[in-house]
Amino acid sequence: MQSVWKTSIRFTLVTAAILGLGYPLFVTVLATMLFPHQAAGSLILKDGKVIGSELLAQSFTSDKYFHPRPSAAGNGYDAANSGGSNLAQSNKALVDRIQGDIDKLAKENAGKPVPIDLVTTSGSGLDPDITPDAAEFQAERVAKARGLSVEQVKKLIDAQTTGRQFKVLGEPRVNVLELNLELDKISK
Repeated sequence: MQSVWKTSIRFTLVTAAILGLGYPLFVTVLATMLFPHQAAGSLILKDGKVIGSELLAQSFTSDKYFHPRPSAAGNGYDAANSGGSNLAQSNKALVDRIQGDIDKLAKENAGKPVPIDLVTTSGSGLDPDITPDAAEFQAERVAKARGLSVEQVKKLIDAQTTGRQFKVLGEPRVNVLELNLELDKISK
């Protein structure tokens, strides 16, 4: 009986060492060698300083910038506390927040339907992308705030739009941080 316990303990220790240390270390080294940018967090640098990640949304409130989806992560765009609000569709607080956002955005662009991703949060609250429609909805406000033509801003949106992966997976999208950085290059 004692031999069975020793064998079980040895098996557990060896398995934990291989699967708990060896395999994760192997995968980390392999990922770092094959995909260094992604393995480091897909960080975006400006003047040698990290200003964000391609994978995480951040708040932009100025009219000079495109705004991301709303966030329910912590105090908003909190990567340490990601998650949705978990409010049901029938919850009055959620309905009131969405309606308030719709009313505010409708004033910004009278007569145009408000894209759903500008008033709903993602599951993580940190989705860095918006739809091309959501970006174009904001184009007039951004152009006016920067003294640019709407056509210039729409061309920038088109240039920053990423299509479906492998032409079939997902939907076209625009990374808000990257779009705003390109916007800064053509106009301060």
